[in-house]
Amino acid sequence: MSGHSKFANIKHKKEKNDAAKGKIFTIIGREIAVAVKEGGADPANNSKLRDVIAKAKANNMPNDTIDRGIKKAAGDANSVNYEYVTYEGYGPGGIAIIVEALTDNKNRTAANVRSAFTKGSGSIGTQGCVSYSFDQKGQIIIDKEECWMESDDLMMLALDAGAEDFSEEDDSYEIITGPDDFSAVREALEKEGLVFASAEVTMIPQNYVALTDETALRNLQRTLDLLDEDDDVQNVYTNLEE
Repeated sequence: MSGHSKFANIKHKKEKNDAAKGKIFTIIGREIAVAVKEGGADPANNSKLRDVIAKAKANNMPNDTIDRGIKKAAGDANSVNYEYVTYEGYGPGGIAIIVEALTDNKNRTAANVRSAFTKGSGSIGTQGCVSYSFDQKGQIIIDKEECWMESDDLMMLALDAGAEDFSEEDDSYEIITGPDDFSAVREALEKEGLVFASAEVTMIPQNYVALTDETALRNLQRTLDLLDEDDDVQNVYTNLEE
């Protein structure tokens, strides 16, 4: 898993989102609402809600904001009508793109996603056209400066809890799990007081693709920016070599 600085990418995304925390908080707020509707408002009995809370904390969402979101969803559960939708397609240079959205209006979301692809000289494909080249994995990133534990001890803790892989970068540790083992591994690390730069189930490319043409890069960035601005879009994954 080494060779790609995931932490550098995450820091870049967080810095970018610092100017638009409303966007990331909206995303997580919807995920909280869906998790509460599906499994109840008690995190002790709702592993999906615990995972979303961990994601919220990694994105510096205040505890009172998290609590308000849970209470609002619990008191207003019948009006939560969001559903997950996924779109797959290609950007310039054949870059694979997966878009995950959580929406109360699939027609609006589909039109906006299609427009973002078109404006960046890309195209929407059929379901499965690019996802076969990604693996769904739990991914936990820990900033070395925030980690009190020695590398070998952290690795053994993670592997004993069920992690698949552990790697060390210059500035961070990356722990990879199967999607079903993510919660158990995350909770084992949390019990030791470890703080996460990122903790979520994500899509990891099996191979990365370099894009050197400046026009293609600009077009791809336009698509990614438009998707980032869309409140319905939760996550965007690409196989672009950063």
